[in-house]
Amino acid sequence: MFPDRFCQLLWFSVLTLPLTACSEAGGLDVQRITSGGMLYTVAAVDLKRDRLSLHWKNPTTGQPYRTFEEVGARLRKEGQQLLFATNSGIYAPGLEPLGLHVEEGRTLVGLNNARSGGNFALLPNGVFWVKGGRAGVTETQAYRRLNMQPTYATQSGPLLVQSGQLHPAFNKAGTSFKVRSGVGVCKDGRVRFAISAGPVNFHSFAVFFRDALGCPDALYLDGSISAYATPDANTQLADFAGIWTVSR
Repeated sequence: MFPDRFCQLLWFSVLTLPLTACSEAGGLDVQRITSGGMLYTVAAVDLKRDRLSLHWKNPTTGQPYRTFEEVGARLRKEGQQLLFATNSGIYAPGLEPLGLHVEEGRTLVGLNNARSGGNFALLPNGVFWVKGGRAGVTETQAYRRLNMQPTYATQSGPLLVQSGQLHPAFNKAGTSFKVRSGVGVCKDGRVRFAISAGPVNFHSFAVFFRDALGCPDALYLDGSISAYATPDANTQLADFAGIWTVSR
């Protein structure tokens, strides 16, 4: 269980209401934040202290982990404790990542250059990557040109925020409301994963990352099935392909 601690009221912007709950384990900080009338669960990851990694297939069985519980069991066998987990980018039938998937420096699925077909291809899309103690969210073609060799990476789309600018297709009056999850790299250097508690449109979700969390770059991960787990909570209702974990 996460030890409870007193959380002072934090104000991020005129859109954000006070922080409602807060828990901490190691360097990981998990908060419940209300912004623009929506409740979000936000995990702030400090790569200098937290172990952030990406998982798809169990090396013992060769099959996708599918659930947070299965990943957690594997980590326990390796002497680690799972502190936080959430699904990574959009995936195809058969629990196959739809875009780039890199684990421990190995590219298991290559970049996807699709220009049509659902949210993934709502360009610009991008890649969330981790290399040593650094992380970033980079537009797909810019990522290709960098010829980067990351430790972990996942591709998804659309980009929510790019260099402080919202995706050009987002509309404040947008009528597509879904549970949404995303990841941003923020001004304080931390990586932040966020999952909405209820349906929200892309514009509001992107504004949350930029204005409330202070992330100039952020990537949409997935929609209605998005979920997270901590030592004392698990919201998963569907099987997943890639799973991001924070452990110690």
